[in-house]
Amino acid sequence: MTTNTVTTVSAEIGGAEISLETGKMAKQAGGAVVIRQGETMVLCTATVGNLRDVDFLPLTVDVEERMYAAGKIPGSFFKREGRSGEKGTLTARMIDRPIRPLFPTGWHYETQLVAMPLSVDMVHPYDILAMNGASAALMISQVPLPTPVGSVRIGKIDGSFVVNPSEESLLDGCQLDLVVAGTEEAILMVEAGASEIGEDEILDALDIAHGEIKKLCALQHELREKAGREKITFEPPSLDESLVEKVRASHGADLDAATQVEDKLARQDASNAVCDAIVAEYAGNPDDADYSAKKATAQTIFSKLEKATIRNRIAVEKKRPDGREAQEIRDISIEVGVAPRTHGSALFTRGQTQALSIATLGTLKEEMRLDTLGLEKNRFYWHHYNFPPFSVGEAGFMRGPKRRDIGHGALAERALVPVVPDTEAFPYTIRVVSDILESNGSSSMASVCGSSLSLMQAGVPIKAPVAGIAMGLIKEGDDYIVLTDIAGVEDHLGDMDFKVAGTTDGITALQMDIKITGVTFEILKDALTQAKEARLNILSQMDAVISGPSEEMSPYAPRIIQIQIDPSQIGMLIGKGGETIRGLADEFESQIDVNDEGQVLIYSSNGELGEALRERITTMMKEVEVGDEFTGKVVKTTTFGAFIELAKGTDGLLHISNVSPGERVENVEDVLSRGDEIQVRVVEVDRERGRIGLRLADDPSIAGKSAEELAAVTSTGGGQRRERSGGNGSDRPRHRRGGRD
Repeated sequence: MTTNTVTTVSAEIGGAEISLETGKMAKQAGGAVVIRQGETMVLCTATVGNLRDVDFLPLTVDVEERMYAAGKIPGSFFKREGRSGEKGTLTARMIDRPIRPLFPTGWHYETQLVAMPLSVDMVHPYDILAMNGASAALMISQVPLPTPVGSVRIGKIDGSFVVNPSEESLLDGCQLDLVVAGTEEAILMVEAGASEIGEDEILDALDIAHGEIKKLCALQHELREKAGREKITFEPPSLDESLVEKVRASHGADLDAATQVEDKLARQDASNAVCDAIVAEYAGNPDDADYSAKKATAQTIFSKLEKATIRNRIAVEKKRPDGREAQEIRDISIEVGVAPRTHGSALFTRGQTQALSIATLGTLKEEMRLDTLGLEKNRFYWHHYNFPPFSVGEAGFMRGPKRRDIGHGALAERALVPVVPDTEAFPYTIRVVSDILESNGSSSMASVCGSSLSLMQAGVPIKAPVAGIAMGLIKEGDDYIVLTDIAGVEDHLGDMDFKVAGTTDGITALQMDIKITGVTFEILKDALTQAKEARLNILSQMDAVISGPSEEMSPYAPRIIQIQIDPSQIGMLIGKGGETIRGLADEFESQIDVNDEGQVLIYSSNGELGEALRERITTMMKEVEVGDEFTGKVVKTTTFGAFIELAKGTDGLLHISNVSPGERVENVEDVLSRGDEIQVRVVEVDRERGRIGLRLADDPSIAGKSAEELAAVTSTGGGQRRERSGGNGSDRPRHRRGGRD
């Protein structure tokens, strides 16, 4: 039943007001909240659908970006929004990850959370508001969520921590971008990018964040008390404990042995065999009417016993499934240059997780252009992550990246951003792709390591190599253990997935998900300490294979060469109507860009042609001096000599008396023809009168002479230089420059 009562609550978070309003919009949704900060508004809804006969939580989270929120029209051909962009997908994941573990066990109602930005002021990012709004919508809906989730962003700007910093400050000099979600009791999720921040500072930031999270949770409780709907009465499914003990007695030993097999696939096969045996013994005859229900019960009991067996062995007995010690990293294998035609490649293998990372360099015109509800307009470095089904021995559809792929790619990208050079230092667009070829946990951190290696092999001058490690936690009562380099089963059955990436100097990226509410700051400190030790270990192994960026780039990589010329010479380079610059581009099979400050960028797929073009432009821009030597082309012959093109737009005169040293020449065309290339040397430069005099480079009369000595060498008309076209005033001597006529 809908209501016309509008309820609004607000609180001050980080010095700014955040308000929650319900009862005005989307009144037929199970719970609808408009959350607002400044002029950024997000509509968040929570709706419960049908009860489904499934064995998983049917929760979906959608972030629907509307370009009108920022006063924009979508840039696509259809002029309407399509699939969610990266920002929307990452926000949806940040909403989902802390909330999903809080749903009651056995909740099988279809549940959908939708966040829709209605107005974006480019000051207050909508993602934090969407996270809080989604939790508030759940709290006032029929869903029996036990506690609200608050979310806050902590930035480090100019050495100080800032709560919910502005959009602009995040793009300009922010040393830490930390998103934290949690309940009043504990932190549940962390997502961060950092500029080599120390572990102690991370803990300080988490402490500040949790203080603000408590305020946001209290605000949601207030809204719930004023406008909440009646919760659905829900009884979690229960198992017959006597049957559980019976199965434990009959198959516990076999299950214990199966879960200790070190190889992942072999362990899965052994565990599946035990599960099949339990089903065969306790589900009855397949023809019986209640067979399906008994089979589901038997499989549930198996899963419960498997989880309890593995967790108890790890937390109490301190034995990991693959036999490693708590702080032991799986064997690492590293190879670079595995794909010879690529610009940079690396194969990083850790245990049964393997990432193939390929770096590709492009021109600045190939930047990623963004059309989003934010201030970021382009990106010159990005990372894509792919997780094909064969990496875990499965067959499945491959229809583009999934949300998980996008999230892991963004995490690896965030880890490398602080060490990737800007375009002024390295004028390339950079794309790295990590294909996971084999997976048994921590594939995103393997892609971080692989990306760092492939960038160095490609010759990208990164500030420092980056490595990543995934930490885990198993907590049983008062017994707990922090695990380094968790494998898949430890992630699946564990209480924490804590990914840490960084250099030898500090952390560059964090991602943490916690499934329980009893994680203390002491446990987080232990996890960060172990992660640092592991990270330094991996970095040392990477250093043994490649110690820094390659000095030589791949011969197949485009060459981007920078030249700085005087802005007054831009017209000379471009030429009349662009003739000069187009001619150079065609001749050297390259692309040339020049900006108003005189920065010239040469893009060439062939290194030799690129360097030759650099030399040509440098020569063109250089003031001709006595003693300079050129390979020039005859562009015009006259009765008194030949005009030789020294550089595009600059000619010199080889007087007829110097066309053939030691011989008298009556007609220049008897010796030289238009288009001939000859080696000449400058013997005279008269800048006031625009004259450049030339001699043949092998002329015995100037052999071995210095520039000062050449300046004294003259001959009749030898220094005269005229415009190519004849006739009246056009024959007057002057120093011609292309594009300046």
